[in-house]
Amino acid sequence: MTAPPPGLRLRALAPGDLGWVISRNGALYAAECGWDETYEARVAEVLSTYVVNRDPARADGWIAELDGERAGAVFCSPREGDVAQLRMLHVEPFARGAGVGAALIDACLTFARQAGYREIALWTTALQRAAIRLYERAGFRLTTEDPPVRRFGDVIHGQLWTRPL
Repeated sequence: MTAPPPGLRLRALAPGDLGWVISRNGALYAAECGWDETYEARVAEVLSTYVVNRDPARADGWIAELDGERAGAVFCSPREGDVAQLRMLHVEPFARGAGVGAALIDACLTFARQAGYREIALWTTALQRAAIRLYERAGFRLTTEDPPVRRFGDVIHGQLWTRPL
């Protein structure tokens, strides 16, 4: 891990953060990928399940703040057995390239290791090239790629990435 950028703080979730994550994911993926409202609904579903089923010993989430402004988020939750899942990573455009994404991924990996998981996985799409570079630098490897499907108002190529802990 490299040193976090000056002015970066990772913190626990606070009231209003889940709504912000849902809203920002919906807006960013609409603007950057052309995805429709079904993606925002999926984010809301994932985060609702996270909150309702959360065991603090096995799941956590972080908000990144850069110079006091929310700059991104990530969640870690159980996938199956002793496999964790990194979920909903996003970094605001103003914070990209400043080390925010790497710091969020590192927080997720550290938590998963300490929680006793043996492996961590994440699902993304082939469109997310910048995020994929971060995942590769963090030691993730492409495990499987789904055939193209119509989802979120677009044709996407889902990918499963994994890494041992």
